Amino acid sequence: MRLDIDFIRAQFPAFSEPSLEGWAFFENAGGSYMCHQVIDRLMTYYTQTKVQPYYSYPASTEAGQRMDESYGRLAAYLNIDEDELIFGPSTSQNVYVLAQALHPMWEEGDEIIVSCQNHEANSGAWRRLANQGFVIRDWHIDSKTGRLATDDLDALITPRTRLIAFPHASNVVAHINPVQEISAKAHQAGALVVVDGVSYAPHGLPDIAQLDVDIYLFSLYKTWGPHLGAMYVKRELMKQMANQSHFYYEHEPHYCLTPAGPDHAQIAAVSGVAEYLDAVYAHHFDDAPDSAVKGRRLHQLFSDYESSLLTPLLDFLKARNDVLIIGPDDPDIREPTVTILPLNKRVPAVVAELEKQKLMVASGDFDVVRILNEMNIDLDPGVIRMSLLHYTTQDEIDRLISGLTSALK
Repeated sequence: MRLDIDFIRAQFPAFSEPSLEGWAFFENAGGSYMCHQVIDRLMTYYTQTKVQPYYSYPASTEAGQRMDESYGRLAAYLNIDEDELIFGPSTSQNVYVLAQALHPMWEEGDEIIVSCQNHEANSGAWRRLANQGFVIRDWHIDSKTGRLATDDLDALITPRTRLIAFPHASNVVAHINPVQEISAKAHQAGALVVVDGVSYAPHGLPDIAQLDVDIYLFSLYKTWGPHLGAMYVKRELMKQMANQSHFYYEHEPHYCLTPAGPDHAQIAAVSGVAEYLDAVYAHHFDDAPDSAVKGRRLHQLFSDYESSLLTPLLDFLKARNDVLIIGPDDPDIREPTVTILPLNKRVPAVVAELEKQKLMVASGDFDVVRILNEMNIDLDPGVIRMSLLHYTTQDEIDRLISGLTSALK
């Protein structure tokens, strides 16, 4: 089964937008294009049901139903219960709330292991708990490869370890970490795991039940949807956490960890992500299984297609001696986000040349300052990142390779 790229791109209005014509988008890791199903639902909500939801008059009832639909449909694709799914303003904000909700369960001197491969979203809030008497232990990366070694955890875990925070895949290193193995180590020691899936989920939604994690986070605005952070919290754990909302929401799963309150329209639009996946599945497959099965098959479909694009890009870069590839150069163990450090030209000069050729890329530290520090890479100007998704075409990859050939001279 091969992905029908024409069908896929037809679902994204950006590809028919005149102002973007001729540009190839390789900054998907910073935020993906939005599928029309999400845009349509957002516009419909704002035009038809822009009222306080969950009251008895028709527009309000409909508004609440549209929000409820999003919880149900996305949870089904993630293979979790809808009362374990929470929408917040962003992943950074969600982790901050988690830290405030979890630490009352612990005692002074308890320990938190924080991966140095984390995006700062899954790092800073945990590290600030040191100010309240908790011990932070760094899970360092390999200074050459950027990878985490699971064996290193054995020396870090103690009887007082309460939580391990790490990414499913880094937004720069891109190596896919063995979540189940790490979770098993943590659970054996009685610790929780908080997994940042922001850079992983856009390449196919995870089956969270299979991962056996306690908390999993990702950003919908990088996963074809609205600007929200999605968060899975295991039901039994949520019941133990300190309420972060109004006191009367203590036992309300969609509210107790959202002090900002729900963004009604954005939440209602989330079901467009599921609608998009349903449409892609129906176009490529003949059966109609439950959403969790659809999600696993679509994940494989997306992964196979993205790998076919990633492989020639990595082969091109591996053949050169004037760039450093950050992370593994094996497409089978990394997500299709490729970060490089030019060795003979300055980063801004390379980016400027790529932009002249209408190739949208980005440079900087990408909020992973600790990774760059541990790999001895200057934060300014940082590195160049090129990220693709399942709507990227082979022609765009060819253009990128051609552009890099010119820009790196």
